[in-house]
Amino acid sequence: MLFDLLASQANLASELLERTASTLRVQEIVRLSLAPAFLLAGIGAIMNVMMSRLIWVAERIERLEARMKGKDNPRAQIELDWLYRRRNLAQRAVVFSTSAALTISVVIALLFVSAWIQPQIGTITAIAWIVTMALLITGLVHFVLETMVAARGHATLVAEPEKPEEPS
Repeated sequence: MLFDLLASQANLASELLERTASTLRVQEIVRLSLAPAFLLAGIGAIMNVMMSRLIWVAERIERLEARMKGKDNPRAQIELDWLYRRRNLAQRAVVFSTSAALTISVVIALLFVSAWIQPQIGTITAIAWIVTMALLITGLVHFVLETMVAARGHATLVAEPEKPEEPS
């Protein structure tokens, strides 16, 4: 199918081959795509940490909810509210970081596509890079907020020892 398209448009095929035949040009594109590729790997590593925290919070919520079923425990409810806030921040951090990973993948694709097309797409590539940075920064801010909520909440929960329930 691709060969049929290329054969029917011999001029297009020869132009594409001419633009990508240069080893130096391909090497330059690969070199330019290394920084975004390393950023993509870094985002993946950060997301691994975020997901570990999110999984821990989700499992803790499940355990607390199961333990509280039908019981009124104000301290456990305070902890649940704290965990819900952490989960919300962690989920947002993951969503924004995933979006950053997607847009940096678009940047890498645009760098390679730019070798095969005539119109200059440097502006589009730059905009995609800026969007990536904005999404990554937003994800990291949410991650920092989650860690701050975790530290503050943990200190509050530890400082206030659980009181034994009085018999009714």
